[in-house]
Amino acid sequence: MTNVTFIGLGRMGLGMAGRLLAAGHCLRIYNRTAARAASLVEQGATLCSSPKEAAQGAGLIISMVADDAASRDVWLGAEGVFSGMPAAGTLVVECSTLSHDWVLELAAEAQRRSLSYIDCPVTGLPDMAAAGALTLLVGAAPEDLARAQPVLDAISKQTIHFGAIGAGTVYKLMINLQGAIQIASIAEGMALAERAGLNLSTVAEAIASGQAASPQVVRTARRIVDADHDQNVLFTPQLRLKDVDYALRLARKLNIGTPFGSTAGAAYAKLCERGYAHSNESKIIEVARTQPV
Repeated sequence: MTNVTFIGLGRMGLGMAGRLLAAGHCLRIYNRTAARAASLVEQGATLCSSPKEAAQGAGLIISMVADDAASRDVWLGAEGVFSGMPAAGTLVVECSTLSHDWVLELAAEAQRRSLSYIDCPVTGLPDMAAAGALTLLVGAAPEDLARAQPVLDAISKQTIHFGAIGAGTVYKLMINLQGAIQIASIAEGMALAERAGLNLSTVAEAIASGQAASPQVVRTARRIVDADHDQNVLFTPQLRLKDVDYALRLARKLNIGTPFGSTAGAAYAKLCERGYAHSNESKIIEVARTQPV
């Protein structure tokens, strides 16, 4: 059993924290909206009033928050984790999808305090988080990952070690940018099929067994058919746009052109401007239906 701190109980974090409890770890938790923690408290977790308090006595600290700003506040804020001076050697595991620049800055701050930083974004949906079936995309020193792995096994089915700190984030941003392109593309295709009079249910099933299929494409095509973009929200346009922005920043830093990613990002920006930032990202069909020729 390890003393673990978990910060951020959103769609993904709630399930991840639950798996840590189920594995028998002693869990201290923090979330800006305390009510989100009720089910975990009932299972034995200790709810804390700040990241600083939550991190007291922890051997491993996990954060799963929305963006750079939230991550900065968790770690470096007035009541952030680092304000409490965690013990040297404490494992700092950042599972959020963040910008590459901030990950490197945060890792340097952790290392300056003699903490062991693990760059650990994840792939998977909320149901996979609750089942402990996420894939971890890691950038870390091998010895730090080896120390963290017994705890991380509770939330994951697979760990892929890409290299040094920052490498996990590079892969996560690349794959989320690809996802944005795929989802924008299938929305465009479904709008075309709809306008031509095809039965969209038939189209979605044909896509699922065809060469263009990917889990995201198939899932989005079926969500478009069902038109249930405001129910069972899995991933929002706002979060996808954030990930695209971070990926495009990284591409500019590496001098890589991103015409497809930029186009997809513009579509998501338009969707958010129309008031759908918190719908399911399959709502992007509404942009595809109204694009000018």
